[in-house]
Amino acid sequence: MQVGVFGIGDVTTDPTTGRTPSEHDRIKDTIAIAKKAEEVGLDVFATGEHHNPPFVAPANPTVLLAHLAAVTERLILSTATTLITTNDPVRLAEDYAYLQHLADGRIDLVMGRGNTGPVYPWFGKDIRQGIGLAVENYALLHELWRTDVVDWQGKFRTPLQGFTSTPRPMDGLPPFVWHGSIRSPEIAEQAAYYGDGFFANNIFWPKEHFQQLITLYRKRFEHYGHGSADQAIVGLGGQFFMRRNSQDAVNEFRPYFDNAPVYGHGPSLEEFSSQTPLTVGSPQEVIEKTLEFTQSFGSYQRQLFLLDHAGLPLKTTFEQLDLLGEILPTLRAEWEARRPAHVPADPPTHPSRLAARENAAAEANDTLVGATSTTSTPDSTTPDSTTPDSTKEG
Repeated sequence: MQVGVFGIGDVTTDPTTGRTPSEHDRIKDTIAIAKKAEEVGLDVFATGEHHNPPFVAPANPTVLLAHLAAVTERLILSTATTLITTNDPVRLAEDYAYLQHLADGRIDLVMGRGNTGPVYPWFGKDIRQGIGLAVENYALLHELWRTDVVDWQGKFRTPLQGFTSTPRPMDGLPPFVWHGSIRSPEIAEQAAYYGDGFFANNIFWPKEHFQQLITLYRKRFEHYGHGSADQAIVGLGGQFFMRRNSQDAVNEFRPYFDNAPVYGHGPSLEEFSSQTPLTVGSPQEVIEKTLEFTQSFGSYQRQLFLLDHAGLPLKTTFEQLDLLGEILPTLRAEWEARRPAHVPADPPTHPSRLAARENAAAEANDTLVGATSTTSTPDSTTPDSTTPDSTKEG
């Protein structure tokens, strides 16, 4: 299981102190959090893409992720959302292939439509075409990474004739792609069609909503021949706030929750915690609720947590990361114990995909050599048609 954190880069006033961090502070804090995540043993750091206040998540995530590639050694660097609807697929193909080389393959992407409606007209798009844009733009991106010379004609952009996207993907392997959705079955279908991952950021709604999307994705993944339904590549979001004592966690987090830009002034902390994956409590409570995800969604391959938001100071976020690092061995052991042997433990990475390709090539070569050897032996004559098993021995 890959475990990590993702950030949305909100610039929010701390309700307990009245301090509002500057944009500069939030950008520098993001870098510090990624480095801390690697320090405590996490696998993934992901960033959202936003184009409006109060967010300073990068409008072009490759800028941040390229910097993080230079200051980390092991972390997989991901987008929490790349807007496939409003970004040009040609630019995405080039930028992320370049980033892939800079990061020595330590990157992947989560494609999404975004949850800020005005972003569409900002980039000359129509929100009513959101699904169509997502489907067509990704089809083009997928081809640009896999075909050296592309001829393309679609509905939403000018045609391409004899176009080559550069640089080409590292080792001829494009970055692994997840398709993120919180409401659209069409996106689950798209992920299944390509055999890509499906990321359900289940931080807002009850599990039953996401069970429907993930079940659809799994069934269609199997339908398209990529493996059995339970082998489909699933990622989940989550949220927690931990203290050693459960009530201390509730008391400390309540003012942040009540004033958070994403869910403040709505349901109470207790209501939200009972209806969504949010856990506010002790480390043991976080372990227990997180492990319930496998009961609801089956074995999955990536777990990302939202920790850095709602005005929490950097010191507090670091403390949350330290606590996550402490419970990580227990979570990993329990996930592994619950995972069926035929289900992947981790999502595809650049090294694992490269190894799989090399193994497949070696097996194909062995088969070819074996066939050549058989046809060259004296006993390799075509068997009599009346004895179809005459080549079998013993």
